[in-house]
Amino acid sequence: MADVGAAWQNGYAERLIRTIKEEEVYLSEYLDYHDVRWQLGRFLDDVYIHKRIPSALGYLTPVEFESLWLSRHLELDSIPLS
Repeated sequence: MADVGAAWQNGYAERLIRTIKEEEVYLSEYLDYHDVRWQLGRFLDDVYIHKRIPSALGYLTPVEFESLWLSRHLELDSIPLS
């Protein structure tokens, strides 16, 4: 949730919800509540995190982006400051 009077902070969450609706919910038929939870979890784990390549991350998957970020920061931490 955004701070009071700071609606622009909701943009990332709103975009995620839109993506989930357009790429999973509207294209699926669910048997019951448990099937919805399982399918949404599968979508987030298998598709959104490992396969989808958003432009905001330089056309890398979130897993690739995180790995690159971590490797860069670990390199910086290993450089002596003397």
